[in-house]
Amino acid sequence: MEGIRIENATHAPVDFDTNIATTITAHDAGYINQPLEKIVGLQTDAPLKRALHPFGGINMIKSSFHAYGREMDSEFEYVFTDLRKTHNQGVFDAYSPDMLRCRKSGVLTGLPDGYGRGRIIGDYRRVALYGISYLVRERELQFADLQSRLEKGQDLEATIRLREELAEHRHALLQIQEMAAKYGFDISRPAQNAQEAVQWLYFAYLAAVKSQNGGAMSLGRTASFLDIYIERDFKAGVLNEQQAQELIDHFIMKIRMVRFLRTPEFDSLFSGDPIWATEVIGGMGLDGRTLVTKNSFRYLHTLHTMGPAPEPNLTILWSEALPIAFKKYAAQVSIVTSSLQYENDDLMRTDFNSDDYAIACCVSPMVIGKQMQFFGARANLAKTLLYAINGGVDEKLKIQVGPKTAPLMDDVLDYDKVMNSLDHFMDWLAVQYISALNIIHYMHDKYSYEASLMALHDRDVYRTMACGIAGLSVATDSLSAIKYARVKPIRDENGLAVDFEIDGEYPQYGNNDERVDSIACDLVERFMKKIKALPTYRNAVPTQSILTITSNVVYGQKTGNTPDGRRAGTPFAPGANPMHGRDRKGAVASLTSVAKLPFTYAKDGISYTFSIVPAALGKEDPVRKTNLVGLLDGYFHHEADVEGGQHLNVNVMNREMLLDAIEHPEKYPNLTIRVSGYAVRFNALTREQQQDVISRTFTQAL
Repeated sequence: MEGIRIENATHAPVDFDTNIATTITAHDAGYINQPLEKIVGLQTDAPLKRALHPFGGINMIKSSFHAYGREMDSEFEYVFTDLRKTHNQGVFDAYSPDMLRCRKSGVLTGLPDGYGRGRIIGDYRRVALYGISYLVRERELQFADLQSRLEKGQDLEATIRLREELAEHRHALLQIQEMAAKYGFDISRPAQNAQEAVQWLYFAYLAAVKSQNGGAMSLGRTASFLDIYIERDFKAGVLNEQQAQELIDHFIMKIRMVRFLRTPEFDSLFSGDPIWATEVIGGMGLDGRTLVTKNSFRYLHTLHTMGPAPEPNLTILWSEALPIAFKKYAAQVSIVTSSLQYENDDLMRTDFNSDDYAIACCVSPMVIGKQMQFFGARANLAKTLLYAINGGVDEKLKIQVGPKTAPLMDDVLDYDKVMNSLDHFMDWLAVQYISALNIIHYMHDKYSYEASLMALHDRDVYRTMACGIAGLSVATDSLSAIKYARVKPIRDENGLAVDFEIDGEYPQYGNNDERVDSIACDLVERFMKKIKALPTYRNAVPTQSILTITSNVVYGQKTGNTPDGRRAGTPFAPGANPMHGRDRKGAVASLTSVAKLPFTYAKDGISYTFSIVPAALGKEDPVRKTNLVGLLDGYFHHEADVEGGQHLNVNVMNREMLLDAIEHPEKYPNLTIRVSGYAVRFNALTREQQQDVISRTFTQAL
């Protein structure tokens, strides 16, 4: 706890390595307090000490050393600068000048070109279920099975690559076994009881976070799986409820201890030191049975036994058919802790035709062990709209970034002309975006491959190329203003539109007004179709999210005045949210607008962060729980012709408490809030990010 307080106070690591390139087996065993630990294992040899992940790129590590006043070992720097090429070096060797300009301007931001891409969920349950020896033998057989294809020259490059990857999987599995042996465990065999099942599963996850510093290192769907072992031990009389909760507490405690060495620049995009160890809980089976178990309650109960915390990123798979007792318990946990997010199981279970999917990072669904994604950050649609008006010239940098076209010089912007130009620039942006991602993921596979995670997948996996949109509500409201009001560009001495004067009223996204909500839906569909038309690395299937994390602040900094009246530098709304203060018609209208966004064209997820004051839910706790359950049922309602919302962060709190937390952080050491797709300790945010959270809409009425 003292270490966490230091991190919150300093926004800096407690400690980190200076000369060890981390691997699964690079560090000796580490403990918090060995005699008391039911579940053991740390990323390094000491609590909260961060490892060095140079294979993704040495530059981020060098920046971290500089930011935190440490000196990198010269031999270490030499090895990963001159001898061992990294993912980051490979990407920048292949980037085009256009891509570099897109990156510099912020029309593409957060690309995983200098850090681990993450968003891959190993099926960590397999180590507990089968043991390492079985998994190693499986990879050996799969390797041998490719011999005939290799000798016949069938799909030769892909066959050779797959054989090499299978060999790396085998090696990683044996390293996991070696790492576990340092802690005194033989995980070559299947787990025999609940404690072993939790420990074996955790060792598999620990190997992932030892070997990769991915932008999201999600946990998967472990609660109901572990419940089987716990129930069996109950029946055998070797475990009781108190001991079961203690096992889960110690497991969750270890997840809370995971840390990566990041830079202040990274933190400005993804604030609060998140790792996105997302664990999905609940949901329904394809056969109609609930997947809620006693262990589902135990995972949520850790927020009471150990206090609220951002990690793991606890995610409720919500179905109208969930047991009412579980619904109300989850609602109560949200009301008390603001630590949960909710996602639409009725929508995603049907779409996947699977009840064994999980969420990567924040909102990205995938079937566990059978599917992975190539993470792609997001494109700035609001800035793209300004390029459409200014002929591809960046309004902040004053340089040509997009293709050089004639700027729109009308005294009053014409909606049809703007849309035609925007469509052209979206074509250009889609090409730059996918081309950059193809390079990034080729190089990541080559120089920083996630062997331990992919070893816990099927041999042949379904890959998606996960693109994203930022600034949706800004672009939507801007187009609405152009269409329904009169928007006059104000130009500088070079004719560049640097501001806009709005004459008249216009409908704003977030108020259940079809005139503007239809514009938002069109933008989502339009950009997805452009992305989908382009070739992708390893034939990955393009998907799209509407998600910003906390980079909505950085996007705002990089974007000038926009035609909706937003001022330059003002943060965007997070994810799919309406712009701050513009959703004036209450919770139901705002939820309805967001629920219209088509999941069909945004299958990587649609993030909505919803904040409501406690009094708006009712005067007493039972009423508040019932009303929150009703809101969730309504928002996620899914049927043949109604998708329903996909994701909802829920904050139940007053703005006054957050203002007090800024002035008196010592009073709120564990204050946790939901931001765009994840939870964060409020005190871990920068002052600017705290102010952004406070400026958002706090719904006063349903």
